[in-house]
Order: sequence, then C-alpha cells, then structure tokens
Amino acid sequence: MTLRTDRERDQAKHYDAFHAARAHSPIVSQLYAQAMGDAYPTEVAPNSSCDWPLLATLTGRLQLRPDQILADIGCGTGGVGLWLARALNVRLTGIDVSATAIRLATERRKNFVADERTHFAIGSLEHTGLPDASAHGLICIDALFNASDRIAALTEFHRILTPGGRAVHTRTQPPGGRTAIKAQARAAGLTVEHIDTRRDEPELWHRVYQLWIVNEDRLRVELGHDQAEGMLAEARRMLPRLATRKALAVTLRRPVRSRSPQSAQ
Repeated sequence: MTLRTDRERDQAKHYDAFHAARAHSPIVSQLYAQAMGDAYPTEVAPNSSCDWPLLATLTGRLQLRPDQILADIGCGTGGVGLWLARALNVRLTGIDVSATAIRLATERRKNFVADERTHFAIGSLEHTGLPDASAHGLICIDALFNASDRIAALTEFHRILTPGGRAVHTRTQPPGGRTAIKAQARAAGLTVEHIDTRRDEPELWHRVYQLWIVNEDRLRVELGHDQAEGMLAEARRMLPRLATRKALAVTLRRPVRSRSPQSAQ
C-alpha cells in the first residue's frame, strides 16, 4: 500500500520507531507481564491491553469456522491474530501502518502457524487494501483511536467483511454511551451484536503506567530517550483519566443482507 495521507505517514514513522525500540529490549514485555500477572498471554507478548480474558472474548464472539479468514487490522507485531489463527484453525491477514511491525509479525508467524496460512501487509484503518468481502471475521485491538475518522474505519470494516461476518474491536465508552456506539455502527452499515465491559482493563493500565514511571531510568537506557519520554508522557496524561474510564469489547456484524453504509444513514 502507498500511504495516502500525511497522518498515515506520521503514524508509520512513529510506530516504526516504537516497534524497533521494543524489539531490541525485553523491558516493555517484562513490565506488561508484571502488571498482568497470571492474565498475561506470554506467547502473544502484547503491546496492548490484550490479556487472557480478552482472548476468551474474541474466541467466543468471532464464531469462526476452520479455514475461514480472520483480518487483524492494526495488527502490530501480530501476536493476537497469530494466537487466534492457531487456536481457531483459521487463516490470517494482518494489516498495519508500520513496515517494521509487518516485518516482525512475518518473522513471528512460524511460531504459531504455517507460513502459507498468514499474510501481513501495510495498510491503515481506513485503507486496508483488502478486497471486498474477503474476511469472515475481523479484530482491531487498541488501535481504532488511530483512525482520523472512526466511521470511515468502521465503513472499511463493513467493506472487507463477508455478509454475516463479525468484527470485534476494543474501545472506551464514548460520550453518549452505547447509543453513540450503535449510531456509529449504523452509519457504517453494521449492527452491534454485543458490548462486553472489560472491568479490569482500567486497573490494568494503572499498573502498567505506574511501572513505566517507576522504571523510568531503565526505559531511558534500554529504549532511548525519545521512546521513554513518549511512554512517560502517555502514563502521566492517562493516569488521571482511568478513574472514569469504561473499557469495552464491541462485536459488530455485517448483516447478511445489507444496504450500503451511505443508504443506511
């Protein structure tokens, strides 16, 4: 994919540096593991809030059959999608804006499934580059906030899902609550099938952020000043917001017979 916007180019540069730094040091994975405890999925090694309870939610909500296709949009280094591909015996297509993430995901796939059952490519939330109706299921984990237009991203999900296919994405509850979530889905031609509350997610992030702050010196030494500074700034910005944070896993479905998103509005 040729990146189409300045925003996508900036995101690619940011996440290339992000993933390159973390690939050269185990410290971030170690801190996530410490924060999650028994809920940490070691093989996945997430750079996100993905824990064992979320993997269970994804497994149940997607309702995929063997050899169907799962799209992981904003896949990062691929751990969540690869774990699901093995667990559900499905084929995987991973999309991310970062070429470094795509390279790392491609290198990891041998630890999960045969190479021919996976494909990773550069793309964005709004422009995945995938064919119409090519995925039976879709996940987007802690990545939807990167969309410049959330409804445009959801419309892209609608386009690439097969009729009847499901998309599960993580997000926080917006102003207007579940009514707003349903309105966004409807504008994209999708229906809301389930909204699962992730009650432990805010406290998880509280532990992660506190560990980042406590380990500031190690982060600066092992990741470099820029990456450490970005993490610390995120931690200090987000910690005060966690008390009112409501984290969700939202399952959307493309209707078996549906109008285009434009006509559904």
